[in-house]
Amino acid sequence: MSALRDLIAQGEGERLEFKKKTTHPTRISRTLASLANTHGGRVLVGVDDDGRIVGVRDAEEEMFVLRQAAELYVEPPLTLRFQEIEEEGRIVLVVTVPESSHKPHKAQVGDDDWRGYVRVRDESVQTSGLTEKALERETAPQFEKLPLNKDELAVLDYLRSYPRITLPQYMKLINVGKRRAFRTLIKLTLHGYIRHHDKEKEPYYTL
Repeated sequence: MSALRDLIAQGEGERLEFKKKTTHPTRISRTLASLANTHGGRVLVGVDDDGRIVGVRDAEEEMFVLRQAAELYVEPPLTLRFQEIEEEGRIVLVVTVPESSHKPHKAQVGDDDWRGYVRVRDESVQTSGLTEKALERETAPQFEKLPLNKDELAVLDYLRSYPRITLPQYMKLINVGKRRAFRTLIKLTLHGYIRHHDKEKEPYYTL
């Protein structure tokens, strides 16, 4: 199996997105910003949602749109890396978006409308003000991590074994009330230990 097929076989996820083609810079800018704000990743242009290789008609045109998106529709701008791979006579463009050290990045979604996005599983999810604060703190050079107490360490231990934790799960884990548990989770978020996700019905936290 080729390296490209291996990559496609992983399926879309936090670090991988499939795109049949890039239609407009504002659409793709959300994906680019979300990858840069999270752990970085790749966009495979010329691959449809179910992993079929459809190829791109004009790789140069695709790169032009992607560069426009990264430079004009993402703030601060991003630098992308491109690789063209031929598979079954079709060209797939592999776009690498490095994790940024200038978070948070915002994508322009309309006139004077700039929004932050992060990657949650295979989706680009709009950030809240809290997540953006955490992203800023994450990359601030003067930022120092705090020594943690046993209740705080319990969250990190739990998240090394499980993908996420909610407030009720954490209250149960350390047997404390809602207010104290919430304060601890927010403190850990703002100090860059965990990430806060609040776009689902119940907010949750991940490493």
